[in-house]
Amino acid sequence: MKRFGKKLRKLREGRGLSYSQLAKALGFHRGHLANIEIGARIPSVDLVEKIVEYFEVSFDEMMDDKMDVGTRG
Repeated sequence: MKRFGKKLRKLREGRGLSYSQLAKALGFHRGHLANIEIGARIPSVDLVEKIVEYFEVSFDEMMDDKMDVGTRG
């Protein structure tokens, strides 16, 4: 879970999205997402579910610190 914010940033930047664009798409405040990316907040289960659905990654990819996003199996 320590790498969640870094993974989120990689996904967001990989799609060329600003905090505001992603926040609007997920229904969360941009500041909340920014705080998660820098590790100042822990994401709720609801937010994690929205992120994995939006970016089409697995829950395990986001939550497991040993896994990188986009590298399955």
